[in-house]
Amino acid sequence: MSDTLTTRDAAPSDQGVRRRGVQRWQLALALLLVAAGAFASLFIGVTDLTPLDLLDPDEAQARVFLASRVPRLLAILLSGSAMAVAGLVMMTLTRNRFVSPHTAGTTEWAGLGIVVATLWFGSSSLLGKMGIAVLFALVGTWVFLRLLRRMVFTDMIVVPLVGIMLGGVVIAVAMFLAYRFDLLQTMDAWTNGDFSGVVSGRYELLWAVAAATVVAYVFADRFAVAGMGESFAVNLGIAYDRVVRTGLVIVSVVTAIVVVTVGSIPFLGLVVPNLVTMLMGDHLRRVLPATALAGAAFVLVCDVIGRTLRYPYEIPVGSVVGVVGGALFVALLLRARGRGA
Repeated sequence: MSDTLTTRDAAPSDQGVRRRGVQRWQLALALLLVAAGAFASLFIGVTDLTPLDLLDPDEAQARVFLASRVPRLLAILLSGSAMAVAGLVMMTLTRNRFVSPHTAGTTEWAGLGIVVATLWFGSSSLLGKMGIAVLFALVGTWVFLRLLRRMVFTDMIVVPLVGIMLGGVVIAVAMFLAYRFDLLQTMDAWTNGDFSGVVSGRYELLWAVAAATVVAYVFADRFAVAGMGESFAVNLGIAYDRVVRTGLVIVSVVTAIVVVTVGSIPFLGLVVPNLVTMLMGDHLRRVLPATALAGAAFVLVCDVIGRTLRYPYEIPVGSVVGVVGGALFVALLLRARGRGA
């Protein structure tokens, strides 16, 4: 009898050890993908540059490496990790796996802010335009959350559809303004993510999204409690509205800065958090670093694919992520439908 009890008591512990071992293996794989993608990103391009050239680079090679390749790599890592974390935060707060900045209209609101800033504040600095884009993203995300509070849904897939429809209305307004005032080329710059124009001096705003990611990690436990519902959070002593506002600010700041700097990267904030939580569970503080790492790896791989498919020409990373992310999104929808059936 005692042997049986001992065996049963040990089983959960063994299962936990195996689970942690699998998670470490998954993190090691993500790190390997990031390392391989970073290496490829530094040495793929029209200008011939190899690791051996860095041992004794000439002036042109040093300029290409420091002014173009390294800033591009940093921009990919920062934007990919931050957008994935922003999607995870939205998914947690709304308690819906299909809500992200792309399916909640946040990206479209940020784009409308860019158009408005260009029209009426054209002489302002990039930082000023970013502030206007953040403000529009905040308002748009707040409107989406207010809609969710007022509506009752029996199907979780309806929630992102509402956000997509809201985003469609917003982008239609932005396109009308852009067409009316000859700003369609400006819209193209933010509707499709592209790292080809990232050079030293044009990506530094992305360091702010790294700070926002750190704040998200600090508030991870509060976000997890708030995601269980307002009454539950209040009973545990959590200031629910304050926590939700903090999450809203993080998502809006990250989305607006990424859109202003490199453009929209579709489905990133939806697909990556879903895949990571499927593999590692829903413990937000433990999953958040893995989500950031997976987001950076995903964008890196897609960027390398876009730079090699039509070499020496380049396919924007937004197009590659849209194709891959769209296919994964459909697979996630079918999986959710299958479980619901």
